[in-house]
Amino acid sequence: MTLIKSISGIRGTIGGETSFNLTPLDTVLFTSAFASWLKNSFDLKEYKVVVGRDARTSGSMIQGLVNQTLVGYGIEVLDLGLSTTPTIEMAVLRHQAHGGIIVTASHNPKQWNGIKLLNKRGEFLNAVSGKAILEIAEQHGFEYASLDDLGKITSVTGSIEEHVKEVLNLPLVNSKGIRKMKFKVVVDAVNSTGGIAIPILLEALGVSFLPIFCDPTGHFPHNPEPLKEHLTELSKKVVEEKADFGIVVDPDVDRLAFVDENGDVFGEEYTLVACSDYVLSKTPGNIVSNLSSTQALSEITNKKGGTYYASAVGEINVVEKMKEVNAVIGGEGNGGIIYPDLHYGRDALVGVALFLSLLTENNQKVSLLRASYPDYSMSKKKIFLSEGIDADLILKKIASKYSKRNPITVDGVKIAFESSWVHLRKSNTEPIIRLFSEAKSQKEANKLVQNLLKDIEEIV
Repeated sequence: MTLIKSISGIRGTIGGETSFNLTPLDTVLFTSAFASWLKNSFDLKEYKVVVGRDARTSGSMIQGLVNQTLVGYGIEVLDLGLSTTPTIEMAVLRHQAHGGIIVTASHNPKQWNGIKLLNKRGEFLNAVSGKAILEIAEQHGFEYASLDDLGKITSVTGSIEEHVKEVLNLPLVNSKGIRKMKFKVVVDAVNSTGGIAIPILLEALGVSFLPIFCDPTGHFPHNPEPLKEHLTELSKKVVEEKADFGIVVDPDVDRLAFVDENGDVFGEEYTLVACSDYVLSKTPGNIVSNLSSTQALSEITNKKGGTYYASAVGEINVVEKMKEVNAVIGGEGNGGIIYPDLHYGRDALVGVALFLSLLTENNQKVSLLRASYPDYSMSKKKIFLSEGIDADLILKKIASKYSKRNPITVDGVKIAFESSWVHLRKSNTEPIIRLFSEAKSQKEANKLVQNLLKDIEEIV
């Protein structure tokens, strides 16, 4: 498997050949490049970097390499240990650190791990900074600290609790109302750090919960991407326990999806729709999501008197657009909620709190809430690329074939039809082309994907 390098970090499978997998040498190399970039960016006597990880079984090894490399570069490591991506992002700001490193491979299977990089604002690096670090890594020109200037590792505890406290302090989170509702939920955290964070949040809100797969061992009980086909056990438990709904998060807790009281999947696309609906009802304004997100979001935004904007896929692209248009909420259709009143990062914890606040105010079942939104179905496919296949050429030829539809080429190719659309783009984290479609029915959405797959087969 090829080691995936992008502006936001690196990701790959553990072990194997250097430069083709995530090996100890690649970990040290890339961490050194980040440390070098950091020192070039700030002329200081002392440097601090926040580091934390999800519960993957390889996490301790990778974080150990990261920590000691930073120490060797003369940087103090604020070690959060087992944590969540949004918690680490917020800790960078709280501790006034100069950057952050998250050891995670997000939704990828357990044999994967990676390194995500944060700037001093606790946000993912932009294209300029990310490119600079990649170039430094290629040059291999590092200058490590002398004995008297080595860094140190400082263990930091209580960061998740601080994160939860800040969520509860948000004016739009109706903590008192939620406690009165006496909700009962089931939680699937795929045996990662969501099994630590989500229960702390729910206990603070007085929500009764049944945890399944909440032991942070890193042994994922199913594919960790929160898609319908992976949530059968959660759906079953919700019905058996007569719970109000189910919650599922990915391994690093920046993606969030729900299951309704009947065990039916709410749809990760509609996580952002529901949270945006609630925020817009309290603070009208603009909304941002990426090009692959449901058009139901734009319809809800227009209905509430706001303006919807689309960005290229990628959290930093959404964040930059949100800042540009002063959006009140935004995110990605994969269940990623970005609420700027807390911080500019995808955050499942604030998503849960906003969703509970919406249910409290509406006093309705989750199935009825879902039925109140514009109903679209989405199909998502991955096209795995063999070595030598030119993904850019494929996208260029697809855009040419559908030129009469005036495709959007800001990020891959998005083709809009009368009441549907299809979007093809290269993944930033895997050697694949991602293919998304949305239509009024699942059958129509699937057909759009199949038609595009045939187009690609003809090209290849």
